[in-house]
Amino acid sequence: METREILLAEDDPKDIELTLTALEQHNLANKVVSVRDGAKALDYLYRRGDYSDRPVGHPLVVFLDLKMPKVDGLEVLRQVKADPVLKTIPVVVFTSSCQDQDIVESYHLGVNAYVVKPVAFDKFVEVIKRLSLFWVLTNEPPSGAVNRR
Repeated sequence: METREILLAEDDPKDIELTLTALEQHNLANKVVSVRDGAKALDYLYRRGDYSDRPVGHPLVVFLDLKMPKVDGLEVLRQVKADPVLKTIPVVVFTSSCQDQDIVESYHLGVNAYVVKPVAFDKFVEVIKRLSLFWVLTNEPPSGAVNRR
């Protein structure tokens, strides 16, 4: 059975709260799994550690911050896109970094989209709405790629 979850890899509690609030405001019924560091994001995706008993399947999309403890977002992206089983999961970098080197490296590693977090609340909510509407409701994942791990 296909997992219809969104994985939110974000260490800032305020940004987690804003993201969850924005998703709720737009009535998206998808469960959001929130992890606070890159190591936990990888544990979730590989179904190990605290997530060893989660249902088989991939999230619809990963919203990935770059500046996280333990394992940074670029390393998470590197591992996901290098893995033949995980590489088809859409990954959206959603970060405060607008540094060219982060943007270039993210695309080099295979990110599906790179979005800089707006500072203003209403803009933040609008960006989350647009991202979620596209990646959750509009985007069509490849068949067969969802049920493997």
